[in-house]
Amino acid sequence: MQNAEVPFFPPVTSRTHEVCGAGAYMFAFALTARLARHTLWVRENWDNAQINPIGFADFVDPSALTTCNTTNQTETLAVAEEALRFGVVSPVIMSLHKPLGLTDGRRLQLAARDGKSTGLAIIPEGMGSNAAETRWRCSPLFDPKDSTLQRWELIKNKSGTLGVWHVRWDTASRRIIMVSPARK
Repeated sequence: MQNAEVPFFPPVTSRTHEVCGAGAYMFAFALTARLARHTLWVRENWDNAQINPIGFADFVDPSALTTCNTTNQTETLAVAEEALRFGVVSPVIMSLHKPLGLTDGRRLQLAARDGKSTGLAIIPEGMGSNAAETRWRCSPLFDPKDSTLQRWELIKNKSGTLGVWHVRWDTASRRIIMVSPARK
């Protein structure tokens, strides 16, 4: 199988999407690289998962990423909603740790539509919102020769098509490419 681009990636613009799993951060940085615009990452102060510029420099210039720390999820959602509606940054990535209600999810969708922005919520496994356009589960695959090998599973898609792809990050082209599971 030839290297190819992953279907449905990047996700539809002007919508909000979700990602879960151990590979969620790689998905978020790959999306940031693909959209090639300034990115806002909104997270709560207490979240001890740090975003290290050295770790994502292969994906995006660290100066193109702004982080915003909030006091709670309500504030995270408010900041994300305003950023999506304003439309200057895209994607707007938000780290969520509590279930997202339908009303909050719908507000994010409307803000993304109005601002022609892409939203991405990093969520714990099994905690999705009905309002999300798509939901991805991403997990690393062990390969001693390629530390960027991942399994991306589209587990919710309002367009109807679901699927599983093995992907890797190609630093030279700065994009995600699909590879065969057997790596032939």
